[in-house]
Amino acid sequence: MKDAVLIKSYQNGISLLLNEESSFEEILAEVAEKFGESRGFFGKARMALSIDGRKVSDGEQLRLVDAIRSNSDIQIVCVVGKDEATEQYFIKALEQVDKRFSKEEDGGRFYKGTLKNNQMIETGQSIVILGDVYPGCAVISAHDIIVLGGLYGEAYAGADGEDGHYVAALEMAPEKLKIGDFKYKSSKPAKWGIKPKIQPKIAYVKEDRVVLESLTKELLGAF
Repeated sequence: MKDAVLIKSYQNGISLLLNEESSFEEILAEVAEKFGESRGFFGKARMALSIDGRKVSDGEQLRLVDAIRSNSDIQIVCVVGKDEATEQYFIKALEQVDKRFSKEEDGGRFYKGTLKNNQMIETGQSIVILGDVYPGCAVISAHDIIVLGGLYGEAYAGADGEDGHYVAALEMAPEKLKIGDFKYKSSKPAKWGIKPKIQPKIAYVKEDRVVLESLTKELLGAF
């Protein structure tokens, strides 16, 4: 009988190849079993995840991530698609997050979930949001903010007053954005209900103003 799921590991990531003929419950059970058996092999690591072979809903995707986390010591920090450029940008971003967090006295912070209904998160550390930030919601960080999803609400980075902080997101359409003492407000309304082609972007301070640019390896390296 063909496996319900095949697992392939690569640098900083894991790929799940799902069997189209298997039920989702069979796939979920096999993911839990295989990651439980290989817990020692993968060890403790922050990794990106890609899912291929069949389409899965947002709910199914979360259940797969939870199955991996519950049966291993792996921390899945983002789910990437087939777009090679996007995948490489966010794997690179993950590496930069690890470096930044390792330098901070108390480490960085991860938040799993989507912010909605006027929720707000405020922290004295850098933060990675594993989800979307809906309109009316806000993320405030003394250091950097990375949203592995869509930023459609408000973000305030560099609240500690130091230079060199940034905000990065898979889909950047903020209502309001501030870095240190500098504000940025988009002239276009947030299109958070639409799913356009993913265009990772980063906001940072340049010549005393906040600029928004496409996320590239070169820009990430500058931070």
